[in-house]
Amino acid sequence: MDTLFDPSSYETISVEIKNNVGIVTLNRPEVLHAFNEVMRAEIKDTWRAFREIDEVHSILLTTSGDKAFCVGIDRSGEMTALEDSENLFGTSNNFMYDDPGDDLGPKSCDLWKPIVCAVNGMCCGGAFYFLSECDVILASDNATFFDPHVTYGMPAVYEPIKMTQRMPLGEILRLTLLGNHERLSADTALRIGLISEVTSIDELHETAVWIAEAIASQPPIAVQASLRAIWAANDLGRLNALSLAPSILTAGMSKSAMQEGQKAFESGNRINYRMR
Repeated sequence: MDTLFDPSSYETISVEIKNNVGIVTLNRPEVLHAFNEVMRAEIKDTWRAFREIDEVHSILLTTSGDKAFCVGIDRSGEMTALEDSENLFGTSNNFMYDDPGDDLGPKSCDLWKPIVCAVNGMCCGGAFYFLSECDVILASDNATFFDPHVTYGMPAVYEPIKMTQRMPLGEILRLTLLGNHERLSADTALRIGLISEVTSIDELHETAVWIAEAIASQPPIAVQASLRAIWAANDLGRLNALSLAPSILTAGMSKSAMQEGQKAFESGNRINYRMR
């Protein structure tokens, strides 16, 4: 691991690098991995560090325990601070605060290495800051997805805006407007395309590691350029993305990677693939 990046003192997450995979584990089980300012800072530092660590080819985002992936902002601490803040203006009770997704989202932190996300248990509200910018999402069969913002008097704004990239419009509208009155099961999340696979709770971590390591085993320059191309199309639309395609292609072409790829092809050895 880069000597300038030392996560050993982190309080809310753990970080390790294994087989070219950076494994980030949310670790606040006592509050179901709700994020506070400390977690935001530690996540942001990790995403930014991973940009510069060549050893990291892909990332696995997971959590400790089996009750929850993340339940959003820590209402017992962070919300009290917001409600008591001095950011009130005029004579109304309105207040403003910065978008937490600027710290929690890997793409918002300019990290363009593939993120595999393993969801178990409850996943709600601010957890969508993570999901909206991950690349491959899978979930255990006990996972549930919901957004309680409106139920508790908060407008849901940043999360549904970002999640419109991951979910059909009708589904994100229903999820947002029903608040705590309805939850999506893992099977429903799979059906609408929010996640790509459902496993048992016992198989979730092993499957997620396999996906992350499989991605990491391939030439990173080609993988990262492909990732940028897909997100460009998603964010900018097809025609605008095509205008960027030549520069993305040029940045992702490597003679050494292509030579290694050709050598692997000519060897006749083929990967023992997994059928999904």
